Amino acid sequence: MKPRFLVFAIACVMVLVAVEVAAAQEERRNVSQCQAIAQSIPQATFASFTGPAPVIDAGATNQSVTLTYIGHSTFLIETPGGVTIATDYSGWYSPTQAPMVVTMNRAHSSHYTLVTDPAIKYVLHGWSDVPGEKAKINLVVGDTYIRNVTTDIRGGFGAPQQDGNSIFIFEVAGLCIGHLGHLHYELTETHYTEIGRLDVVMVPVDGGLTMGSDSMSRVIKRLRASLILPMHQPRPLQSFLSMFGPDFDISYAPTNTISVSLLTLPKKPLIYVAKGMQ
Repeated sequence: MKPRFLVFAIACVMVLVAVEVAAAQEERRNVSQCQAIAQSIPQATFASFTGPAPVIDAGATNQSVTLTYIGHSTFLIETPGGVTIATDYSGWYSPTQAPMVVTMNRAHSSHYTLVTDPAIKYVLHGWSDVPGEKAKINLVVGDTYIRNVTTDIRGGFGAPQQDGNSIFIFEVAGLCIGHLGHLHYELTETHYTEIGRLDVVMVPVDGGLTMGSDSMSRVIKRLRASLILPMHQPRPLQSFLSMFGPDFDISYAPTNTISVSLLTLPKKPLIYVAKGMQ
C-alpha cells in the first residue's frame, strides 16, 4: 500500500472512531436522572423531598431556574445556562427575544402553531404526524435535557386519539420540571414510571376541558411534586384547590415569576398560584 493511501485509510479510521465516540458520549449524556430513579422503584409514589437523592453535579444545587407564567398554558423557563423555553407555545406570546426552545401540544390552537419565528432554534411537537407513531423527544440544549411522555387525548366525538399530548420534562440544575400539557386522562402506572420524579409540575386547571378537578387532583397527589404551578383557566381554580388537604400548602404569588433551586424547594408540597392565574 502506498504511503498516501495508508495515511488516507488511517484518517478514515480516525474519523469513524471519533464519530462513534461522540455518539457514545451523546448517548450517555441523554440519560434521565429523574426517570432512572423512578424505574428502580416500580409502582412507587415519587416525591422530590423523600426517597433517593437525585444524581446531580455538586455545583448545581444552588443554581436557580426561573419560571414566568405568560398565560394560558405558556410558561417561560430560563435556565442557569441561558436556555429559554416557552411551553405550549401558540405564537401569540411575543417576547423581546425569541425563546431558544418552544414546546407544543395540539389539542387546541391555543397550544400550538405551525408558523414560528425563524429565530426559534428548536420547535418541539408533542404529537407525531405519522399515524401510529409517538412523538419522541430526547434532546440536550445547553444545560437542559428535554424529553417527553405521550398520553392520549379526546379526539372528534370524544373518541381517544392515541399519543396526541406530550408531558414535557425538563431536567436542569438537578431539578425535574414537568409540564402536563393538555392532559385528558388520568395517568397509568406506565406513565408514572416514564415520568419519574418531578420537583416542579405545571398543571392545567380548567374543571373539564382537560380533566375534572377531582381527577386532576389525584394525578397531582400521586406525582407529589414539591412545587405545583396551576395554569390554563383561572375560573375553576378554587374547585381544584379545594381538593387538597393539610398535606399541601397554597400560596398566592404577588408576581407571575418564581425562581427555584434544589436548595429552595419547599419541604412540603406547595401549590403556587401565579399572579396571572388569580
